[in-house]
Amino acid sequence: MTAFFALATSLLWGLADFGGGVLTRRAPALTVVVVSQTIAAAVLGAIVVATGGWSEAGPRLWFAVAAGLVGPVAMICFYQALARGPMGVVSPLASLSVAVPIGVGLVLGERPGLMQVAGAAVAVGGVVLAGGPQRKGAPVQRQTIVLTLVAALGFGAVFALIAEASTTVTGLFLALFVQRLTNVAAGGAALYVSVKRGAPAVPEGRFPWDALPALAFVGLADVSANGTYSVAAQHGPVTVAAVLASLYPVVTALAARGFLRERLRGVQAAGAGLALLGTLLLATG
Repeated sequence: MTAFFALATSLLWGLADFGGGVLTRRAPALTVVVVSQTIAAAVLGAIVVATGGWSEAGPRLWFAVAAGLVGPVAMICFYQALARGPMGVVSPLASLSVAVPIGVGLVLGERPGLMQVAGAAVAVGGVVLAGGPQRKGAPVQRQTIVLTLVAALGFGAVFALIAEASTTVTGLFLALFVQRLTNVAAGGAALYVSVKRGAPAVPEGRFPWDALPALAFVGLADVSANGTYSVAAQHGPVTVAAVLASLYPVVTALAARGFLRERLRGVQAAGAGLALLGTLLLATG
């Protein structure tokens, strides 16, 4: 069960990151985050009301609030880094977020087996190669690297926090709803300040309504990934769940290949194969 939900997380996050990166080339990152998370919050609010999730309110929701404060910072940094590009460098670097939940798991006493350690090493190596590291071409801007590393740290913190925010399915819906409300409040405040300073909230002064379905997909895929990761972490070792969930850069690279016709070089194909091998080792270990 852990492997299934963690892999679902990587699929959802990979597609959400691809969509967010593409949208940020059309609109400011803050706008993409606020609109997509508002849509996700509205859907989650309806689910909480329908399932009676309010009865699960308790001290654990503070973990969701903390995740909601950290999340927008990580997403904004990541979308800006993706917009600056290249995606093939930014996305694998962001997978370093796996270090945070793995560290938490080790501190809490988890000790993965030899097969799982080998699988983690192979999978992480595959993720890096799947990005297609380049030895030639224009250097990546230092600011892009800094933004990506900040995003990785933030994503890792969200991994760890959201896994602690609930213990039941209805509680998970409530925790995700609270996280999204906090996302919208924090992101909305930052967007307001940005606009007051003269930055445009929307491109050319008008909202890109044709991008609304894509924004909705990004928000709902992101929140679904948070949910599947929480389930994975609660039903198995956090170290395994975190590594499998961190395979999303492979999905992003494949999405770029399928939708943007970006060529998948030999090193990227080899990386995807290693990521799959590592996944099998983790799942069977």
